[in-house]
Amino acid sequence: MQVIFLQPDALPSLPNLALTIGNYDGVHLGHQAMLARLVDGAKTLNLSSAVMVFEPQPREFFYPDDAPARLSSLSEKSKLIAKLGVDYLLVASFDEVFRSLSADAFVQILKQLNVRQLVLGDDFRFGQGRTGNHQSLSEAGFVVENLSSVLVDGRRVSSTLVREALAKGDLMVAKTLLGRDYAITGQVVHGDKIGRTLDFPTANIALNRHKPPLHGVFGADILAFDEQGVALSWETLTTKHGQGVAGMTAGSLFGAVNIGTRPSVLGVDWRLEVHLPQFTGDLYGVHLQVIFLHYLHGERRYDGLHALKLGIHQDVQQLLDWRATQST
Repeated sequence: MQVIFLQPDALPSLPNLALTIGNYDGVHLGHQAMLARLVDGAKTLNLSSAVMVFEPQPREFFYPDDAPARLSSLSEKSKLIAKLGVDYLLVASFDEVFRSLSADAFVQILKQLNVRQLVLGDDFRFGQGRTGNHQSLSEAGFVVENLSSVLVDGRRVSSTLVREALAKGDLMVAKTLLGRDYAITGQVVHGDKIGRTLDFPTANIALNRHKPPLHGVFGADILAFDEQGVALSWETLTTKHGQGVAGMTAGSLFGAVNIGTRPSVLGVDWRLEVHLPQFTGDLYGVHLQVIFLHYLHGERRYDGLHALKLGIHQDVQQLLDWRATQST
């Protein structure tokens, strides 16, 4: 899949396209149904398939301090969409210029991009003031296919519903809506190095989003990748004295994960920290995928570092006990 960053005044030359447009945050079951229909329809009509997404997402632009938690970074979203067979990901920079485009101006952009068919959700609106809709696109000469929402247990699958489940630590409901375990991927960066002083060294993973959708302490499978996204063997990253605990996913290690603002050390920014029991090795620069499997409890504030150390020890032991009850 080719990723193209769009600028309204410098549009690329593309083949005739079947296009869908949206945030596609999380790429949940509803999104997957839309993309499957897009790819199948494009093949039938001898078109290339394309998805247009926005960075930042519109609500992040309009309400930067009160935007919904982000389910997937652009990199994560790109990989999930690519797996579904899409040819192009068009990333529109949502800025003052883009948000000011009229519906007619946006239609002209679609025509310059050689869009022939549009596959859209039933609530799609576009243009300044959200004045454009399915009817105006049809009147502009596009073939427009509307897809109804996907329902699970009678409820419309949506990014909002996934966020609600994750915020409650309900990983099973989130998995049902996503069609997979929820995961976050990011590069290991330098943190405050407090964990090593507590005898619980952690890998601090860049979140690449203004805030994550879940918080607390979790058990997770951890996979390692290089900068190109190629899977790394844990054997190449460990010392001979610290091989780690096998995870439930092939090629993974089991980790104790804290995601939150770390109130016990007066933290204010969101952090994703992974402790790998029985593992020693240098992970700086490595990209880790955290696959959330088990919710233990919400983030707690401990009175002092000693109490924090005892709390972490208890959490890690409880998570290892849980892991021991799970089949591989």
